[in-house]
Amino acid sequence: MSIITSSKNAPVRLTASSGTLLLGGLLALASCSQSSENRAGEAAQNQSTTEASQPGQNGAAAGSGKGTDSQFEAELSRMDPALAQAIRQGATMEEIAALRDPVATTPEQALEALKSGNARFFSGQAKRPGLSANERRAQILAQSPFAVVLGCSDSRVPIELVYDQGLGDMFVIRIAGNAVDLGTAGSVEYGVKHLKSHIVVVMGHEGCGAVKAAMLPAADKQQEPANVRYLLNLVSPSLTNMPNIRDPKAKKREAVVANVLYQKEQLKKNPVVAEAIRTGKIIVVGAYYDISSGAVDFYEDGAAKSTASIN
Repeated sequence: MSIITSSKNAPVRLTASSGTLLLGGLLALASCSQSSENRAGEAAQNQSTTEASQPGQNGAAAGSGKGTDSQFEAELSRMDPALAQAIRQGATMEEIAALRDPVATTPEQALEALKSGNARFFSGQAKRPGLSANERRAQILAQSPFAVVLGCSDSRVPIELVYDQGLGDMFVIRIAGNAVDLGTAGSVEYGVKHLKSHIVVVMGHEGCGAVKAAMLPAADKQQEPANVRYLLNLVSPSLTNMPNIRDPKAKKREAVVANVLYQKEQLKKNPVVAEAIRTGKIIVVGAYYDISSGAVDFYEDGAAKSTASIN
């Protein structure tokens, strides 16, 4: 079904698919793109009936049209030029969604996109989140994240922001200690098999409380609630062969990295993930986020490669 809404500039088409009206960006455009001349005319027509009881309101109504048009154009100016032009010409939501270039189409491009995004983040040049309302509404149609990230639930680690990515770019799974269990593994499988993501990242971070708790004596861990003990038991196997490190800060980092690498190997054993690796559809990497600096070190083959080195 198509609804044609006429305006001074161009018709705006609203479409319905499978019985569901695809609301969003174009619906807003239908009202926003109505000319200020039309709105002024409507205000003048209504003036005779409202002026006596509501003096001054008509002038505000006429002025609001110009303000809305200005806001509409300001929003378009922040978009990709091709996308903005398509909206002005009355593109459907499907057409708007199709215009968006993918962030990455190969595993190598996906890793580079994460490295570049993190470099922007820690250097104070982040640019992504802040998508326009129309781009956000176009997400109604489908998702196609280029990356799957298994990260920690820690509130200091906002994963999309750390990699300077926007809505729909990343399929993020969060659990304390970035641990692999049936639920998180199933979510990763979904991202790999159905969303066709190109990279899987297991991401730990500086000062991880779950890893710290997993290092406690067994008697102390036994005092925790059952569900917390369950999480700690997912992390503890990664710490069994920890080297003897005297420096407390270095020891904590080594423990987090050991857990990242352990959980990464657990995922690589997953049949769905393993098949995607074998066929070259994805790569699986580890990552360590340094809260202090904002930089991420990537562990592609066991060795750390810092984002900071690409600047």
